[in-house]
Amino acid sequence: MTRPGENSDTDNASPEPRVPAPPAPPRRREPRFAEQEGPAGPRARGLSAQVLALPSRSPRLQLSLPPGNQELTLPAALAVLQGPCALPPALAALSQILEAGHMSTLPQKESRMTTACPGSDSIQGLPGNKGDGLERECSRKPDQKPLKFYGVGDPTAMFCSSSPYLSSRGSIIKWFWDSAEEGYRTYHMDEYDEDKNPSGIINLGTSENKLCFDLLSRRLSQSDMLQVEPSLLQYPDWRGHLFLREEVARFLSFYCRSPAPLKPENVVVLNGSASLFSALAMVLCEAAEAFLIPAPYYGAITQHVYLYGNVRLVYVYLDSEVTGLETRPFQLTVEKLEMALQGANSEGVKVKGLILINPQNPLGDIYSPAELQEYLEFAKRHELHVMVDEVYMLSVFEESVGYRSVLSLERLPDPQRTHVVWATSKDFGISGLRFGTLYTENQDVATAVTSLCRYHGLSGLTQYQMAQLLRDRDWINQVYLPENHARLKAAHTYVSEDLRALGIPFVSRGAGFFIWVDLRKYLPEATFEEEVRLWRRFLENKVLLSFGKAFECKEPGWFRLVFSDKTHRLRLGMQRVRQVLEGQPQVAEDAPPRQNQEP
Repeated sequence: MTRPGENSDTDNASPEPRVPAPPAPPRRREPRFAEQEGPAGPRARGLSAQVLALPSRSPRLQLSLPPGNQELTLPAALAVLQGPCALPPALAALSQILEAGHMSTLPQKESRMTTACPGSDSIQGLPGNKGDGLERECSRKPDQKPLKFYGVGDPTAMFCSSSPYLSSRGSIIKWFWDSAEEGYRTYHMDEYDEDKNPSGIINLGTSENKLCFDLLSRRLSQSDMLQVEPSLLQYPDWRGHLFLREEVARFLSFYCRSPAPLKPENVVVLNGSASLFSALAMVLCEAAEAFLIPAPYYGAITQHVYLYGNVRLVYVYLDSEVTGLETRPFQLTVEKLEMALQGANSEGVKVKGLILINPQNPLGDIYSPAELQEYLEFAKRHELHVMVDEVYMLSVFEESVGYRSVLSLERLPDPQRTHVVWATSKDFGISGLRFGTLYTENQDVATAVTSLCRYHGLSGLTQYQMAQLLRDRDWINQVYLPENHARLKAAHTYVSEDLRALGIPFVSRGAGFFIWVDLRKYLPEATFEEEVRLWRRFLENKVLLSFGKAFECKEPGWFRLVFSDKTHRLRLGMQRVRQVLEGQPQVAEDAPPRQNQEP
């Protein structure tokens, strides 16, 4: 997850590295799920409930929770009611009655926990039924803890040091850097170089596209990119030069397929998407308020919204369980959003918005237009802002994947609270140039973010280069995008075939630069401490990956592996991954099973 100038996907835990066990023959078994904990219950005070008998749909429960009544499906309501906080006797009894009667109100196929294959190429090696129409019932022990549907982030929970030279804020900011950059710093002290340092660390952890430098260097070196005039050397309009904002509006109109031309007055230009998230957190939230975000997610967003704005994240936990033919691993649903929002409210956390990453990082998942519409309708019901990060929108390399930008929707449910982020770092492989843009129809938001652009602006020369690049539609469509997609697909194929040969399950949907890899069977215990130990073992063997806890994945043992690199580095990196895993004993077959899925 790391990239120059941003935060690495590492954790602050520091268990002692273990010497790898002697190689043992791999024993195949189903990866197991981590145990999951239940959400906190609501405060008893001021809470009441009423069952709504609706003949046209399943019964629902109306909870009276501040700031008003909330109508929830029975599973969502039960998640709120069944927490550790004490309930009034009547409501406690009601929750028990509802729990007992809930299963009989659902269609039979939904009345038990099932695992079925969605029949998609997006899931590799996750056990399932191969689309034969059968369902495998997943055993659930009576004492298993209920699912944990959400979590309220506390970025400084582990903070334990301060500097006499810094303010308390400064000490926390320094601590973030010290605790989150271990892998990235280690990599830069021993960076692989084919000639100068062939035994150095191979970086399969930083999400950068290193496949198209030849194309970019030629284009950026052409004479039309080199222009100096007085206006480019003077203070600009802080929103960005008009010529650049006009080009961005035309570019997004074309590639996002907007139903109507986008307007330059709705464009604000900053030095990267990190600055955009930081600015949006400042202008949309009060200190200690929060954004919802589906987890796992790109972990550096935690720092983007917290360091300046003191804004927290409420994690909407997704899990790898597949519960039916129409579901997929780590799938986001409106019901999960509702449960996370209610859980946060029950803890007194004010939620002001929802962050969506599409295509998703680290999953490579893509939201369908129907799903996007549902998420936006959910946000409108609760008057939440929606920030849609689309930095991988042109990095969808599988033709069969139907990606749609949120700006392509015919109607935005709440355009004044919908804000789109895009940057050239990923799609054009130029993360060092630091260019990002915000598109919002809300002029109050645009103006407030503009006020912060004096601290996050681009030089006039960079703005000119970006405008020249974005307007060169012939080069983009005929040279860059076809070749970039072909190279991404070839690199993805190479790594995914290696993973299959190793018998390693993974999730990938043909977008982005990474594969979400399931290494749970290599953990002696399903803990994040063991996950970090395995990560350190990779680092000791000179290959850098990103571990799941850095993305707030709730299941220990998932790793993100970046494949957008040259073949010789991928080959060596995968050799080193194989060496670690072949020396790592797998969990015995008679260990408690994990619930999982495989096509």
